[in-house]
Amino acid sequence: MLNALEVFTTVVVGVMVGVEFSVAFVMNPIFNALPEDSGQLGRSHGGRMLGAVMPVWYIGSLVLVAVWAIAGWHHDGAGLVVTAGALLILSVIMSLLLLVPINNRGKTWTPENRPEDWKEQMNRWDRFHYVRVAVIIAAFTLLVAALA
Repeated sequence: MLNALEVFTTVVVGVMVGVEFSVAFVMNPIFNALPEDSGQLGRSHGGRMLGAVMPVWYIGSLVLVAVWAIAGWHHDGAGLVVTAGALLILSVIMSLLLLVPINNRGKTWTPENRPEDWKEQMNRWDRFHYVRVAVIIAAFTLLVAALA
């Protein structure tokens, strides 16, 4: 049963990492290259869609890692799982303090109501997101190492 939990948790976290990596290095560059207001509209829509899904995914991933750490406490790799959990906690804190406030503003913007500095705010979100992606990649890597 523990093996199934380990694999399931690793897959859930891995897919989350893939989505966030894609946002950072595929979707946002595509949005930034679109003409006129299309990119801003795409980011707003993405903020609404992923803003609804990702909190559940982040917290769900953290819960799965916590269950794995508790259930596998006396097994090899437990320290790696605990460290991965700590990194996921860091990613949630970063999200709440740094990314969510910007996203909550950005998801309501239209070409008619966006602030003058909307691009600077999106660039700030992107920089914070790159760091968060690095943190969750590290957590995922530790989970994979714990499986080995």
